[in-house]
Amino acid sequence: MSGKIGNIIQEYIFGLSILSTIIGLIVLIFGVLEMWMPDVINLEEDISSWSLYILIVGFIIFIAGIWYLTAFLKNKKFLLKELETKKRSEFMKRHAELQEAARRLPSKYKKMLSEKEASLKIK
Repeated sequence: MSGKIGNIIQEYIFGLSILSTIIGLIVLIFGVLEMWMPDVINLEEDISSWSLYILIVGFIIFIAGIWYLTAFLKNKKFLLKELETKKRSEFMKRHAELQEAARRLPSKYKKMLSEKEASLKIK
């Protein structure tokens, strides 16, 4: 079951990381406002007592979203740059790194890598 969920998340990692970054930023701002300026947002006493925890959760979600977004963009940039090479020897030098980057990207990039391997006759 977790393999299926992991594959779905991997296919939509770009959108999910942007979404989690936005949600984390909103929760983080909400926690900051409630923590240091409680008069700006008038909430009940029960919710305002949780402002520190809301701040921490928002920070964690925001950092996780940024982390996954930068990892996706870094792997995508690396893979696309290396797929432009025409020389088989240069491609073979980074083949293991390319496979690792493609493994962390959506299936579209794995297909692009396998097509490049076929065109350069790499097994």
